[in-house]
Amino acid sequence: MIVWLASYPRSGNTFFRIVLNRLYGLRTCVVYEVDGVAERVGSELVGFQERPDDISRMRESDEVFVLKTHNQTRHSPVRGDDRVVYLVRDGRDSVVSEAHLRSDVGTTGERSGPDLLTEERRRRFETELRQAITRPTKRGVGKWGTNVLSWSRWPRWSASRHVVVRYEHLIREPAEVVRQAVDLVLPDVPPIAGADIPSFAELHRLDGGFFRRGSVGSHRDELPAHLEELFWAQPDNSEAMRMLGYAR
Repeated sequence: MIVWLASYPRSGNTFFRIVLNRLYGLRTCVVYEVDGVAERVGSELVGFQERPDDISRMRESDEVFVLKTHNQTRHSPVRGDDRVVYLVRDGRDSVVSEAHLRSDVGTTGERSGPDLLTEERRRRFETELRQAITRPTKRGVGKWGTNVLSWSRWPRWSASRHVVVRYEHLIREPAEVVRQAVDLVLPDVPPIAGADIPSFAELHRLDGGFFRRGSVGSHRDELPAHLEELFWAQPDNSEAMRMLGYAR
């Protein structure tokens, strides 16, 4: 059995994996050849496991395989009868966080809005931010809105097999939100009594560059106005933001 754990980058996927591992002992594999996140923050922390070569055998197995991806549905070997947990975050926060990670800004663990960056770092950050906003949609991850729409509106989904998890809820009540998602897609899997769930503050101390702020609305002091306008100018972004209720 496959459970897809899908999201646009920097939408809470890694935090969900960590809680899933601690609360249920469910490990995750990835669609990619290398799990860069597990290599960076630790395979035991995220609960990494190697992916079998044949996805069709994973799907037919009695074993549960949780499979992480950031790709759009059209670039993922997903079927309508698969189970899916899709994580969403305000697209402005996602692209800001992605740009920081890609430009290696904020690795000291301190708050690192553009007003606190050197000029060189600011340029690098804004270059990465623009590239994230205007990323081609024909393959892979695509733009934020294209990614969200591909997973949220695929017509083959069964409502009982497709769960949308909001980042703002996950950060506030991680154990409860993960429990609710697992209860829907894997109702026969019990949680581990007395599971120790790390707080975001603990994860931040582990790697402040990766677990950077963990906040809602970080775009307000980090997304330059001209790039926010560029974000909203992408039709799929505007449609997905309206669909999810994120206000302009």
